[in-house]
Amino acid sequence: MFMVKTHKKEVQWAGRSLVFETGEFARQADGAVLVRYGGTSVLCVATAADKDGFDCGFLPLSVHYQEKAYAAGKIPGGFLKRESKPSDHEVLASRIIDRSIRPLFSSDFGREIQIICSVFSYSDDSDPVIAATIGASAAAMLSGIPFSGPACIARVGMKGSGGFMLNPSRESLEASQLDLTVAGTLDAVLMVESGAMELSDEDMLLAIEHGRSAFAPVIDAIGQLCKECSEHTDRKKSGKFASYYNRSKEQECCVSEDKVISAIDAESGRLSSVCDDNDKERRKALLKLIADDVFRSLGFSGEDGKSCGTEFEEARACFDKMFSERWKFFVRNRIVSEGKRIGGRGANDVRDIHSRVGLFERVHGSALFTRGGTQAVVVATLGSSKDAQMVDSLDGVRHETFLLHYNFPNFSVGEVGKVGPPGRREVGHGNLAWRALKSVLPSQEEFPYTVRLVSEITESDGSSSMATVCGAALAAMDAGVPLKRMVSGIAMGLIKEGGKVVVLSDISGDEDHLGDMDFKVAGTEKGITALQMDLKVSGISMDILRSAVKQANEGREFIMSEMKKVLSEPRKKISESAPRITTIKIPVDKIKDLIGAGGKNIKSLCEMGAEIDVSQDGVVKVFAASDDISKRVVERIRGTTVVPSVGDVFTGKVVGLVDFGAFVNFCGQQDGLVHVSEICDRRIDSPADVLTVGQEVVVKVVGFDKRGKIKLSIKQAKE
Repeated sequence: MFMVKTHKKEVQWAGRSLVFETGEFARQADGAVLVRYGGTSVLCVATAADKDGFDCGFLPLSVHYQEKAYAAGKIPGGFLKRESKPSDHEVLASRIIDRSIRPLFSSDFGREIQIICSVFSYSDDSDPVIAATIGASAAAMLSGIPFSGPACIARVGMKGSGGFMLNPSRESLEASQLDLTVAGTLDAVLMVESGAMELSDEDMLLAIEHGRSAFAPVIDAIGQLCKECSEHTDRKKSGKFASYYNRSKEQECCVSEDKVISAIDAESGRLSSVCDDNDKERRKALLKLIADDVFRSLGFSGEDGKSCGTEFEEARACFDKMFSERWKFFVRNRIVSEGKRIGGRGANDVRDIHSRVGLFERVHGSALFTRGGTQAVVVATLGSSKDAQMVDSLDGVRHETFLLHYNFPNFSVGEVGKVGPPGRREVGHGNLAWRALKSVLPSQEEFPYTVRLVSEITESDGSSSMATVCGAALAAMDAGVPLKRMVSGIAMGLIKEGGKVVVLSDISGDEDHLGDMDFKVAGTEKGITALQMDLKVSGISMDILRSAVKQANEGREFIMSEMKKVLSEPRKKISESAPRITTIKIPVDKIKDLIGAGGKNIKSLCEMGAEIDVSQDGVVKVFAASDDISKRVVERIRGTTVVPSVGDVFTGKVVGLVDFGAFVNFCGQQDGLVHVSEICDRRIDSPADVLTVGQEVVVKVVGFDKRGKIKLSIKQAKE
């Protein structure tokens, strides 16, 4: 095996040491870098397939971010003591890395590329996703794969006073008003992802600029590392990847590109009609019809199975690729030159919106949100604290009481496909909507429910994640969840053609596919709560980003006004089918009385049809199917745990009669003695003269005897 010389670069970044090491680990991979940032270490490896010819219509890049429990000095919980399928956090981290570097790979490379980032050591003062993304960029640079990097990434938090924090620790981030991740090069922004507590446009843009301005030392360090390792990189270019770097750039196809372009341009009138059509499926059918006509006009009938010395199928595949590229140019040029989008909309126009709430009887809350050809049915469910999601991560175990799940079935785009567990797309879109609503949810003290929202995408023509945000806000309000404010979302697009730039509001699926940007913005009337940007070009300027944010908020305001026509504020009462939750506080020393010997008391309460959650601080939550059950259980709890004091008045039952008085049970588990002299305002010979066992009486606490037993009075209670 060829021994690669070890190289190392170190730089101080955001108050921590950032170290790049290469040459010792994973020497058979095309590029490998061990990144140490603070107490966190991540090995990032980039590898490409040996052969050309991988043509799938998109860049065949896959990124896998992996966390192992040993990195935090832990053993995995559960029955299986090894890691299995990726957690949602690992999936989301993989998506961040992918979106941060994908625009910089050459789209015509034609080989499958795989990047694997493994966390070997974890410290909560340094985010491993930041180290992994930087390492992935460095590994790609060293691999010899055509990559126009390096790229950098930074995480930005915001203090209460308004100051920004670069790459804050986990503890600092928990108290932050902002959690923003921005990736890019020295000249442009490549990716943005953010969750925020209703941050203003200007603060969000300043945070992005704050993160981007910190890229220089990291990019410089990667550049120096690559320069020292240039011999290794050149060997890859002249060896494994020589066929790519030495190949002819001319397209090998029997179909003349000039003839194809001329034939397609001759159909500009029909193509314009297709562009003006609002129906996605009809556009698809008409476009295929035009392509078939143009192909036949070029002399390809396919009747003999061959054409121009090549197989008919190969000629058609080559033509289809040219037709697709020309259609893309036609749509983009029409937007920048005429200002007309697919469907005839202007750049700022939002598609027609239709919404409904209260769709189904038995669910706790529901909403239908339709925008153009995109439709989301969102259902809200309220549960107890036992329904919270347990998350076991390198940071430790926590319980999440707000869940938002996104499902994208094949029928939503008129296709047939495999039905299985959610993929990366579903996890990513659901998390974006989760971040959009998280900051406007009430606290557990205000609304002690576990809230689950599920978005079923029943139609899709672009921006289904933002339809999920809008539908989820309506469904939560329909369920009686007291959101602080309404949340709406919109997806923005970008066309950069011939030196001209046009920002598009509420992009359709075709505009997403043919455009250069997918920029999603969600928030309230007060500010932004979530933001995500993906690019297909190698970066955009802050001026374009600033324009897109401004235009997005104008679109959000319009969408929100349409949503408020359906439901402007949360329901005052939760659904009749939703569980009732009552929270009470009991003395800490009474917890044992509530539970009882062997859990006897609390089991009997649960048998009444309730769930009981007892915290160590004495907070008791009662979850019941109805108000009546909740009331009876709460009364039992109060009776078991109440600490009577002199002057308190209770309703109780006579449980025993003796010569010197009557024993009265009150508040379930409390007993006291009413002396014969305290039964009524006249002298009686025996308590049995005026009382019977089982009789309901009102009693007042008048004192305690030497043994702490309660002394009661019926006479004083009447007074």
